[in-house]
Amino acid sequence: MSAVLDLIDLSPAAEVALLGLCLALLPVTLVVWQSRRAGLRGWPAWQRALTVATLFLTLDLVVFGAFTRLTDSGLGCPDWPGCYGQTSPMGAHESIAHALQVSPTGPVSHGKAWIEMVHRYLATAVGALITALMVLAWRMRRHEGGLSPWWATLTFVWVCAQGAFGALTVTMKLQPLIVTLHLLGAMLGVGLLTAQARVLDPWSAQSGPWAAWQQSSVRRLAVVVLFICVLQIAAGAWVSTNYAVLACEQFPLCQNSWWPPMDFATGFTLWRPLGGDGQGGWITLSALTAIHMSHRMMAVVALGALAGLAWRLQAQPERRGDSRWLWALLCWQLLTGLSNVVLDWPLASALGHTLGAALIVWRLVRLTVLPRHQGDPTPANGAGGF
Repeated sequence: MSAVLDLIDLSPAAEVALLGLCLALLPVTLVVWQSRRAGLRGWPAWQRALTVATLFLTLDLVVFGAFTRLTDSGLGCPDWPGCYGQTSPMGAHESIAHALQVSPTGPVSHGKAWIEMVHRYLATAVGALITALMVLAWRMRRHEGGLSPWWATLTFVWVCAQGAFGALTVTMKLQPLIVTLHLLGAMLGVGLLTAQARVLDPWSAQSGPWAAWQQSSVRRLAVVVLFICVLQIAAGAWVSTNYAVLACEQFPLCQNSWWPPMDFATGFTLWRPLGGDGQGGWITLSALTAIHMSHRMMAVVALGALAGLAWRLQAQPERRGDSRWLWALLCWQLLTGLSNVVLDWPLASALGHTLGAALIVWRLVRLTVLPRHQGDPTPANGAGGF
């Protein structure tokens, strides 16, 4: 435990937070400019606009987090929240150069340090926006039409927990369980922010009321599909954090077999170091194969569930926009997932696969969460807001 705590150096925390705050001002400035051009009025409209800006930056953060992991930059700065006690890799130039000299093929390099720190700056920007939303929500709580400030408070608790997991990701040396939980936490943040924006969604008067959709069996199906997709995202995160993608480089076969040797017990031993088997040895190919094949099998269930939901939505004229989104995301995930296997895990495909997973969460939450005024009409073709 002392070794873990030694890697936490709070001396540059204020400077890192200031950089994140400056970064957060960019989407806020854009929101203010566009909102004034659109004649935005009232706290609920502003609250939704800021929430959408935070959601957009969170989606960026999810993809950049995947980029950090896939470029092996997670330990580019082996302490937290700064880089060798400095605000940026520029101040840590000598320390990084020394680490490179000691271990030229190690996890530290100037490029990886910058990737890791940009990820932290983005995370701090998201934290700054969520903090601002919480403060504003409590200040404006007496204004009619705004969300309960407890929504924003819950999201603030989430971002603090994500920050803690981000620190543990570094101090626990990319321990697979911690990294997986960190990714799932990011998806939870996407869901929370989407739900808040959805509750505040504006509606046109071009189609029927929400009452029928509230009681619809298709909406209940969407909840089930969301749960299945979250399980599949967890399985995918476990594949990625254990670097098990290349355990099978064929499709639909794996290692020239429909059922290759697999060690599920070791593969799903949760508490173990990266590359370890939990018994002091190295993880075996059969364990990595078990992780990979589990994700493939779960993918059949998840894609089937998404296809079934998209087909059911297609039968409802006001939901055909949602249906088209799900069909597109289903095809996107299938193509990027197959590309990861047969094209030797290209970076673009892996990033696209992560983005697709986040967008599936976004779209399914939009389907399952209702606007606060449930008697208001829905938008045509399920279009709506973000």
